[in-house]
Amino acid sequence: MPTIKPSQVIIFGRTNVGKSTLFNRLVGSPRALVADLDHTTRDANQHTISWNRRRLELVDTAGLNELIYLTMSQKKSKQLTELEEKIQYQTGQLLKEAVVVLFMVDGQAGLLPQDRELAMACKKLLPKQTPVLLVTNKIDSPRHREKINEFYQLGWGEPWPVSAATGMGTGDLLDEIVKQIGRQRRRTAKNKLAQSIESTSEIITDQSIITELEIVAYTEKPDYKVCLLGKPNVGKSSLLNALLGYNRVLVSAIPHTTREPQDTFIKYRDKIIQIVDTAGIARKDPGKKKALEKMGMTKSLQRLNQADIAILMVDISEPISHQEASLAEEVVNRKKSLIIAANKWDKVEERDTNHFTEAIYHRLPFISFAPIAFVSAKTKSKVHKILDLIIEIGAQRSISLSKSQLDHFLSRIVKYHRPAKGKGLKHPHIYSFIQTEAGPPCFTATIGIKDNLHFSYLRFIQNQLRHTYGFMGTPISIHVARGRQINPQHKSNH
Repeated sequence: MPTIKPSQVIIFGRTNVGKSTLFNRLVGSPRALVADLDHTTRDANQHTISWNRRRLELVDTAGLNELIYLTMSQKKSKQLTELEEKIQYQTGQLLKEAVVVLFMVDGQAGLLPQDRELAMACKKLLPKQTPVLLVTNKIDSPRHREKINEFYQLGWGEPWPVSAATGMGTGDLLDEIVKQIGRQRRRTAKNKLAQSIESTSEIITDQSIITELEIVAYTEKPDYKVCLLGKPNVGKSSLLNALLGYNRVLVSAIPHTTREPQDTFIKYRDKIIQIVDTAGIARKDPGKKKALEKMGMTKSLQRLNQADIAILMVDISEPISHQEASLAEEVVNRKKSLIIAANKWDKVEERDTNHFTEAIYHRLPFISFAPIAFVSAKTKSKVHKILDLIIEIGAQRSISLSKSQLDHFLSRIVKYHRPAKGKGLKHPHIYSFIQTEAGPPCFTATIGIKDNLHFSYLRFIQNQLRHTYGFMGTPISIHVARGRQINPQHKSNH
């Protein structure tokens, strides 16, 4: 069954009209931050949904009150900060690529001058064939419908009344989006038909082309879920853009430019990888943290829980900080696989990878199993090494060992190094060693009821497992159980 790119639906409008609330409602989960503060959303949030057998890529854009960078003179655009320029540029590019645009207004506030200005800017940017649905939000009761007629002045036909907060009208809105996409595809099919007849004089039925272009209900589950972590301004968004080859997310020197996790799906070596760029995470500082930054960091840690692999990004030109050590600990405690991305390698004068590897492992000895990639997101140097590591770690994370393999492994290691005692006079005896889980791997060693196994021997077993089977970048858990010997012949082997 063919895979067709989902149709991009852009949610656009001024600040605080409820774009993120509508995005969350249509997606069915609170993926975008929602607050009463202006410019809560900076980066565009994207998520693909299915409705009536159509795949829709919903895009929640940053709230704007003007688009002077794209529609006015360069002289006036100098009033904007660098971050504001980037937000407006990103929004403008998304509008140009949209299949359908949802222009959102606040039905309770009525038609405001900012709505008019954005509508004029939107008309300048959009291709003529792009359909625009005028979505009038916050129509929570019949009395709120009184001001709807004002919005006819924007020239986009009948407003679509919805309540993003309650979900009222959102089903009808999705039906209309699908209808508009169907019309767009039929127009495209007719254009292709006309071009085909003109160039080849072949008689092709209109219906055959429409069928070929029909959206297929298709959902791809990623092979690996990857969470990109780090303290503010270490280059996480720059790394994601470097991996993708285009500016998917905003990059700025301003801390906490990224406030909410950004999902991106890529295909590499026949594997689907979902990468989440998260908000920068710093130590808790109630006196200085802003509410949005706290919300963003909370969502980042929530997304870490859903990931298979974490990429901890550090600035290699600076010493490893306490925040980064705490982040590494969070990853290990959650049993996630780990890659260390040592960024800003271009700023290091003496590039001795052995020296810096030892320095990182000395500061973070509990993650010595994690590979280190020395990269420069700015110059894109060696960034694709990270993708290779994701594939390799993803495969090794799910290794499942049979009982016979582990019996042989146990027999070999106890001969090489006798089990160390924790308490008591005699060395403990390991009756069995089995794998209880994979992805991440978890093992259980069963010893005698009165035996005690020293913790250093568990580290020895972990190291031998890595040496023999790999498990690159993945924490290994070993539980100790006490009980009677199950197989009497097993004891004589050890």
